[in-house]
Amino acid sequence: MNTALKNLIAGAGHVPADRDYARRTLASMDLTSLGENDTDEMIIDLCRRAITPVGRVAAVCLYGRFVPLARRRLAGTGVKVATVCNFPHGGGDARKAVSEAKAQVAGGAEEVDVVLPYKRYMAGDTDRAVSLIEQVRSVCGETARLKVILETSQIRSLRMIEAASRDVILAGADFIKTSTGKVPGGAQLDVAAVMLSVIAEMQPKMNRPLGFKPSGGLKTVADAAGYLYLADQIMGRGWATPETFRFGASSLLDDVLRELGEAETDTELGDY
Repeated sequence: MNTALKNLIAGAGHVPADRDYARRTLASMDLTSLGENDTDEMIIDLCRRAITPVGRVAAVCLYGRFVPLARRRLAGTGVKVATVCNFPHGGGDARKAVSEAKAQVAGGAEEVDVVLPYKRYMAGDTDRAVSLIEQVRSVCGETARLKVILETSQIRSLRMIEAASRDVILAGADFIKTSTGKVPGGAQLDVAAVMLSVIAEMQPKMNRPLGFKPSGGLKTVADAAGYLYLADQIMGRGWATPETFRFGASSLLDDVLRELGEAETDTELGDY
């Protein structure tokens, strides 16, 4: 990692929260509920929380069985409905992942967050790991945006994260995402800088917009501000919009609303 990037990362770690960062965070949030015991009532409440007095989130992210319900509740609001595939373990069964994604898209999912078979990738079986992403991409087609989760806290090596980011973009990823939130560790600023740098490198070669989604461990506007700062510095101010930048989080919404003077006291849904 070069000195300039290290300096950016150091600066990102000290960005203070303010109302502008809070508004940008709200607009780019994937408000998430991925609990094993989620119910229709919990998802209805999630959809309610997605529309706030100071603006709406970009999307809700939930298990595939709740996609039709969320689509009905959010119709006409502009909030996207996202789901997860091959989640959370990133298994290597491409046929199963493709079948799952196909059902999700048929059910109305507008975005699919699929987990790269990261253990297979780390073991050197990169072709088969990336092939799963290509096959899920073919199912999503032009109907659903594909966001690929690398599970970066498990890969750990920045060099391998860089290679995996490049590989999944070539395989059809619209977004590259750090984490599932289901294993220890989550988004980290140095990882974000590497992934954003790959996007900056790859974007001129692609015929579609590329995006970035940090996820895992983001609880405050100050947490989020560091990632927006990196995006502004690496990609240019104005790049990080809901079309190219998302936060995967649930409890982050509470701090955003506090920063904007709209405190909410709902029970946290978890950290995803």
